[in-house]
Amino acid sequence: MRKPFPSLIVILGPTASGKTELALKLAKKYNGEIICADSRTVYREMNIGTAKPGQNEKLKMKNEKCSAKRNSYQKPIFINHIPHYLIDVVKPDQKFSVAEFKQKTLKIIKGVHQKNKIPFLVGGTGLYISAVVDNLDIPKVPPDKKLREKLENNIKKYGLNYLWGKLIKLDSEAANFVQKQNPRRIIRALEVCLKTKKTFSELRKKGEQLLNVLQIGIKIPFEKLEWKIGQRTDQMIENGLIEETENLIKKYSSSPLLNTIGYQEIVSYLQNKISLDQAISLIKKNTRRYARRQMTWFKRDKRIHWIKNQKEAERLLKNFLRVKTLNHQ
Repeated sequence: MRKPFPSLIVILGPTASGKTELALKLAKKYNGEIICADSRTVYREMNIGTAKPGQNEKLKMKNEKCSAKRNSYQKPIFINHIPHYLIDVVKPDQKFSVAEFKQKTLKIIKGVHQKNKIPFLVGGTGLYISAVVDNLDIPKVPPDKKLREKLENNIKKYGLNYLWGKLIKLDSEAANFVQKQNPRRIIRALEVCLKTKKTFSELRKKGEQLLNVLQIGIKIPFEKLEWKIGQRTDQMIENGLIEETENLIKKYSSSPLLNTIGYQEIVSYLQNKISLDQAISLIKKNTRRYARRQMTWFKRDKRIHWIKNQKEAERLLKNFLRVKTLNHQ
């Protein structure tokens, strides 16, 4: 008899929809630990602009005296007493690929199960989630430093939209899974296309099932989401987004991450290209567009159960865990 697949709860949805809050409540109630599926919160020093979980409270690192040579991704950050993984793993000038995310997440899931706890994968980066849920076979193309530098220079010279257009010409299907506002993902997709002479889309294949997954999506009226995005943006400015961006520029001026939403607009303000009011308005506008793209991505997956509140999420979770228990008997 085949051994049952390890379980995984996924909490997903557009930015500012309340994923973090819901995940914390569910993880507390069901003895869970959280793995963050976000392509930017994995980076250190990028806290305010990424709306990093726990940014407004003092984060406690487990076993702070651990050697830096140890696998930092295995050290959780505790937020409201719940372990969170894959936050603050690498510096903004370091690379972190989808393949690395998948590999590290699967190891963390295994570790969480060994403690008889439930892993929760929480975030809005669709490709990260799909890499784990669908066991994607990520193209094994080694990074080309010279090519990446050339593409990064193209962004500085012509803007991110130029590089995006270049990718879509080579691989039109990439629009379904590469985020338009994520320069790292665009550069990687172009790198794969140019090095292999094949499209990134055709090289990404689903592997055999590894996990028993329940995917829960937060359904929120877009008018309410717009309001939440506006409120959160204003709070970011109040919390020190401008100062955070200034510090990042000083330390990591060449990082493509400064071309992502929340930072790119403040960079333009600091360069006196636009006013602060214009920068704030652009952050809200670009975040709304990003939220729409996230929903377009998630709506293609018919396995996602969309919920309006915590009660609906708990009903799904209880049934999922009950069926899992019956299958083990």
